[in-house]
Formats: sequence, structure tokens, C-alpha cells
Amino acid sequence: MAEQEPVLDRVQVKKAVQALQAFLKTRSTKESLFPDDAQPISVLFTFWRIPKEPQTIRIPLPHGQRTDTEEVCLFTRDEPKMTPEQTQRFYKKLLEERGVKNITEVIPYKVLKTEYKPFEAKRRLLGNFAMFVSDDRIRRLLPSHLGKHFYLRKKEPLTVNLQSKQLARDIQRLIQGTNLKINSKGSCCMARVAHSGMSADEVTENIAAAVQTVTAKMRMKGPVMKVIHIKSMKSVALPIYTSNLSNYGVVEEAEQRTQTSKEQETARETTTEDAKQSDATAEEEEIPQLVPIVTPTKEPKVEKPLKKKRLARAPGSAALTMETRMQTRRSKSAKDPKVKRKAPKAK
Repeated sequence: MAEQEPVLDRVQVKKAVQALQAFLKTRSTKESLFPDDAQPISVLFTFWRIPKEPQTIRIPLPHGQRTDTEEVCLFTRDEPKMTPEQTQRFYKKLLEERGVKNITEVIPYKVLKTEYKPFEAKRRLLGNFAMFVSDDRIRRLLPSHLGKHFYLRKKEPLTVNLQSKQLARDIQRLIQGTNLKINSKGSCCMARVAHSGMSADEVTENIAAAVQTVTAKMRMKGPVMKVIHIKSMKSVALPIYTSNLSNYGVVEEAEQRTQTSKEQETARETTTEDAKQSDATAEEEEIPQLVPIVTPTKEPKVEKPLKKKRLARAPGSAALTMETRMQTRRSKSAKDPKVKRKAPKAK
């Protein structure tokens, strides 16, 4: 939360609003085809430091910052056992019964998925309406079907509870209020708070309410606002608040404190890491080295070559071989006549 709230000089703010309205009136009569068209008036906030995290602040305004001619579209969920046409008639009747008159078109979720799927259809839908509101029960389903252009032009749907008993009041606050989107990429942001068709007092009250809400809901410590301007789309920025230069020293001191605290934290982290590493090394040194147990290795057995065993002769084989030899000799001698037979010796 912010510690110091900027004090606006209401007289100076009203003078700046009157000067801006006079400029817009002269410009609209010269260049615009429709001089009665109201132009938006925005507040430009410049912070002392870049915010660390993004933030969206919803700002209620005492006077409505939208004209009656601006059209608002409502995205609803698909009612069970109803066609898209029946769902559309159901919610139109509900809004009429609750006294809601700011919604000009009702689009069920199924119609959004089918009829507005092409890129050109999404572009036409984006250009036909000034603002979009959605049922909070389908808020997580819409980004994938709407596309990035709704978010680049800051026309993403704002959620509302259609089951609320005070639906007319909730939708009125949502439509006539405004939002401030703070990112962590720069120190400037802008919110629309009025239009040129409003009186100077109404614009001044809206600006004061916006500044008070933003400074109360900012997630920053110390002095926050550096400069506040008001401007339109095609005008220069008129300053309505400038912070005291003494706050610059406070901001520098706060930055130095944060820097020193970060350095101290990093130093503590490094010391703790070094201590952990030293403890780990000490434990490693204290552990005795284990001597490995040598197991006796068994010598591999050398396989001896197998000796070929001769087959044992069957009994009586020697006598058979001698008989076969004698028979072969006898057959040869009988066939060959030249072989002389030995005469038997006389006894």
C-alpha cells in the first residue's frame, strides 16, 4: 500500500479540464463530421519507480464515463436443454426483468464459437461494440476464442455475476466505472475517467476519485505518484499534479535500502553455501578410506585333451581274421595255375 496520497488542487484541476474541453470543442467543429460526438478524457499516471508486478485496479466513478450511445455486448453461457436462440431470449428477458438497460446485444458461448470463429468476424465484433461484459462462469473459456486483438486494444470482457440479486447495480458500476492496468515494463499507465460531453465539475470529481482509488490500492511503499496529467486521444497532456522534489531523496534512500538488503541477502546465501561446502569437505576428509577385501582368485582348470579309446575287440575276433586270410589265399591259388603247390613232405 502507498504511504503518501497526492493532494490535488481542485481549482487547478478544474481549470485544466476547462482548457481541455475548450480545445476539444474547437477541434471537433473543424475536423469532425459529427461535432456532437463526445471524446474520451483520460488520466495519465507517472510513478517514481517501475512496479515490480503487474496489477489491475478497478475504479468506481461517481459519474458515468460512457455516453448512452455506446453499445455494450454480453457473453453468456449455454443454458442446458436450450438452443442458442432460446438462451439469447432467456437472458434478454432476465436483463429486462432486473432493470438492466445498458446491454445492447447478448451472444451465447456456442454462437461465439461457431459464427465468430473466422478472423474477419472477430474484427467486426471488436469494432461494433465499445465494451464487452461476460458471465463469470465462462471467463476462462473466452481468451482462446476471442483472440489477441481484444487484449491489445484493451477491450477484454469484464466479468459479472448474472445470478446476483442486485444485477442492475453491479452492471451499472461495471460499465460506468473504469480499470487501470499497471504492468512491470514501465512507469506510466493511463485510465479513461470521463468524456468531453460531461460538465467540468463532474470530470473533476471523477479525476479525484480515480487518483484516490489508485493511490490506495497500489502495491508500492513510499511516495508513488510523480506526475499526473489529463489528456484526450489527440491533445497534449496537461499536468494537474507534480510531486515535491524532496520525495526524490526518499525514493533514492528506499532504493539504496532495497539494494543493500539484496546485497546482504546474497552475501548470506553465499556464506551459507560456503559453510555447507566446507562441512561437506570436512566430512569427506574424516571418513577413513575403506580397504577393499581381496578375494583369492581360483586358477582356471586346464582341460586335458581326451584320449581316443580304442574299441575293444570282441572275443574270437583274432581267430576269425586268421580264417579269412587263409580263405583268401586258397581262393587265389585255385584261380592262378602258375602258383606251385608245395608237396607235402614225406615223413
